[in-house]
Amino acid sequence: MLFGGLLWLGFLAAVIVLAVWGFRRLSDRGDSEPKTDAKRDPLEIAKERYAKGEISKEEFEQIRKDLS
Repeated sequence: MLFGGLLWLGFLAAVIVLAVWGFRRLSDRGDSEPKTDAKRDPLEIAKERYAKGEISKEEFEQIRKDLS
């Protein structure tokens, strides 16, 4: 009888641990999404735009000067 109770308690603890682990794993997926422009550093965005050729060197330097 004691062995059966301990076995049942161990089973319940395992179910709870797995449920918590699964919930945390699913909720962490939201953090791995790419950042939107609203969450990114403006200078990082300007560097990317300059690298893509969307803005000139002068425009990039002006943005960098304005942000610092």
